[in-house]
Amino acid sequence: MAEATVGFDHVHLVAQDPQASAQWYADKLGGRIVRSVDVKGAPQVYVSFGGFIVIVRGERPGERVGSKPGLEWGIDHFGLRVQGDFDGFCSGLRAKGVTFSLEPTDFNPTTRIAFINAPDGVSVELLNRKENVQ
Repeated sequence: MAEATVGFDHVHLVAQDPQASAQWYADKLGGRIVRSVDVKGAPQVYVSFGGFIVIVRGERPGERVGSKPGLEWGIDHFGLRVQGDFDGFCSGLRAKGVTFSLEPTDFNPTTRIAFINAPDGVSVELLNRKENVQ
């Protein structure tokens, strides 16, 4: 195998209203909309979380996007690490009207998690890892 490294770049979502969904990620989770363009006939909005990007695009001409009634093969969720006051951050999300599919809970001795419902049937895991645990 060739000498190479792999690093995470982005999550790409398809949304009924890309601008509104992108704005949700900015307003609720503190992302920043850094770019909005038209790609292959559909709007595409880039939301930055530092070195992590969420790309939200609309339906392209000729596509038929279906709704997501439940668990499907493929991506189940994506996770965002929260550093600092995890429970306080979650309380702030509740105050912004964000709904939780899993309330904050200890997943294991070193990790606290919660799941929130994002637009378009997307599930987002929030996690807080205790520092300096071997």
